[in-house]
Amino acid sequence: MTPQRPTMNDVARSAGVSLKTVSRVVNGETTVAPDLAARVQAAVASLGYRQHLGASMLRRNDRRTRTIGMLLEDVSNPFSAAVHRAIENEARGRGVQVLTGSLDEDPQRERDLAAAFAERQTDGLILAPTGADLGHLAAHTAMPVVFVDRTPTGTTGDTVISTNVSGAAGAVRHLVARGHRRIAFLGDHRRLSTARDRHLGYERALGRRAGPVVHDLHDPLAAERATIALLRGPEPPTAIFAAQNTITIGVVRALRRLGRAHSVALVGFDDFPLADLLDPPVTVVAQDPARMGGAAAEALFERIAGYDGPPREIRIPTTLIPRGSGEL
Repeated sequence: MTPQRPTMNDVARSAGVSLKTVSRVVNGETTVAPDLAARVQAAVASLGYRQHLGASMLRRNDRRTRTIGMLLEDVSNPFSAAVHRAIENEARGRGVQVLTGSLDEDPQRERDLAAAFAERQTDGLILAPTGADLGHLAAHTAMPVVFVDRTPTGTTGDTVISTNVSGAAGAVRHLVARGHRRIAFLGDHRRLSTARDRHLGYERALGRRAGPVVHDLHDPLAAERATIALLRGPEPPTAIFAAQNTITIGVVRALRRLGRAHSVALVGFDDFPLADLLDPPVTVVAQDPARMGGAAAEALFERIAGYDGPPREIRIPTTLIPRGSGEL
């Protein structure tokens, strides 16, 4: 026979307090005397009590579940992981749990997970959009959405992004200042706003002198192959601007494989672990994912609390970090 799940009444009896006191403690209220709160927490631990989120929501006047959803490109990517951690820290300080999913640049997965979070009645959603059409979010009007890293299409909402255009332009000008004229651009999927913005910055810096351009790369192997093809071509570039961190990794592998790491300059957009320990260390345009995640979380919690002002765009500055590869 399956044992019955402990209830709040069981906790109240074990702790010798009222049901109302137990409710206040498990819902994170701070008006309970410390000694009573300690007794309730001890009883919760002893009985193995777990709060029933659905029932808790029905009892709360604001009908919130104290959960938010977060959908990022790939939580194993260092950039996404840093955004994730910053959002989680902001949520934890508010007693809110975070449900997370990786989109793998799949628009259908984005639609499915957004719908799943809405069905769980999450209080809000932070989304790094992968699809060109975000019309599916119209079905979830009760769930405020904040966009992070990429600008949305087909809908509006608070958006937290890096200064992608100016950051990319600064990277390319940095290479031009070192005497490079044939500078290749290697970029992500063109349906992504970040890829388009970084290419725009590249074009603004070079104008009519733009070099070879390769779009729609999204993993190190594809970037490695594209780099090798460019360097073995009739007019190889003397410098490369890699517009995303996994692309930069692929370029580094190609340069090492061809023995060109110290003769072809490289600047990557977005930092990655151990970039400063390579030979040569990789010059990057660094984003601030922790600040981006924190700003996205703050904007979402403001919306959840009732702020209904017009959509806001929050731009987080990038920083060029010269390390060696971009100074060849």
